[in-house]
Amino acid sequence: MLADTALAVMWVGLTCYALFGGADFGAGVWDLLAGGTRRGQAQRHLIEHSIGPVWEANHVWLIFVIVLLWSAFSPVFAAVMSTLYLPLTLAALGIIARGAAFAFRKASSELWQQRLFGACFALSSLITPFFLGAVAGGVASGRVPPGIAGGDVITSWLNPTSVLGGVLAVLTCAHLAAVYLCADATRDGRTTLASAFAHRATISGLAGGTVACAGIAVLHADAPELFHGLTHRALPLVILSIVAGVAGLVLLNRRRYVASRPAAALAVAAILWAWGAAQYPAMLVGSTTVDQAASSRSVLWACLIALAVGAALLVPSLWLLYATFQRRTPAAPEARTEPPPASS
Repeated sequence: MLADTALAVMWVGLTCYALFGGADFGAGVWDLLAGGTRRGQAQRHLIEHSIGPVWEANHVWLIFVIVLLWSAFSPVFAAVMSTLYLPLTLAALGIIARGAAFAFRKASSELWQQRLFGACFALSSLITPFFLGAVAGGVASGRVPPGIAGGDVITSWLNPTSVLGGVLAVLTCAHLAAVYLCADATRDGRTTLASAFAHRATISGLAGGTVACAGIAVLHADAPELFHGLTHRALPLVILSIVAGVAGLVLLNRRRYVASRPAAALAVAAILWAWGAAQYPAMLVGSTTVDQAASSRSVLWACLIALAVGAALLVPSLWLLYATFQRRTPAAPEARTEPPPASS
C-alpha cells in the first residue's frame, strides 16, 4: 500500500512535469518554427512573455520525480540511470543549454547574438523532450533489466518504441504550448496571434493523433506487454485521452481557448496514466514489480511525510506564481505595432 502510494505520488509529479515543463519545451519548438527575425518577432515576444516567469519553476517537478524514484525505488533508479545514461545525459545537457540560451538571448543586444542563442534555445527545446520520450520508450518496452548497466546502452533507447515515444513527446509538447499560447495571446488582446497558434495547435494535435495511431502497430510488434495493457486494463484511459483530445480540437475551432486548455491537459494526463496502468505492477517490464523495487516501510513513510510537508509549502507557492502571471496585462506598445504573424 505504501509503495503504491509513493508510485502514485511520483506519477502525479511526472504528469505535472509533462503538462507544465512540456509546454515550455513546446514553446521552444514554435520559437524554432516562427520564421525570420521580423516575421517571427511577434510570436517570439509572446513566447518569452509567457514562459519567462515560470520556466525555471517547472523543473521542480522533474527534480521531484528523480528524487522520489531514487529514495523510494532505488533498484529501478539504478537500472534506469545506468542503462539509459546516454539519452538522460543528452536530455540534461539540453535542459542546461536551453536555460542558458534563453537567458543570454534576452540579455543580448546584438542581432547575431540573439540569433545564435535563439537557435540554441529552440534546438534544445526540440531534442530534450525527444530524449526524455526515448527513455520512457526504453523502460516501457522492457529494455531496462535490473542491475547496474544490465541493458544495452545503445539499443535500449534506439529502438522503434523509443523513437515513437520521442516523436510523440515532441508533438505533445508542441501541442500543449500552442494551446496555452492561444489563451495568453487572447488575454493580451492579440487575436491574430491567438488564431495563428490555434492553427498550430490543430496541426500538432492531428499530427500527434496520427503518430499515435501508427504507433499501435509499433507497440504490437516491439512492446507486446505494453500493447496488451493499453488495449485491456488501460483501455478506458486511452479512450478518455482520445475524447479529451478531440474535444480540445473542437474547442479550439470554436475559439474557446481557455476551455481548450484543460481538455488538452486531460488528453496528455490520461495517456500518461494509461501507460502506468498498462505496465502496472511492473516497474521494469518482465523483471521487477513495485513491491520488489520498493524501499523499506520506514523509508517510504519518511518520503511520504517529507512530501506532505513540502507540498504544503510548494503547491500554494506555485499556484500563486501561475495565477499572478495569468492575469490580464495590456499589450506592450511595441507588441501592438508588430507585423501580423504567418498563419502557419
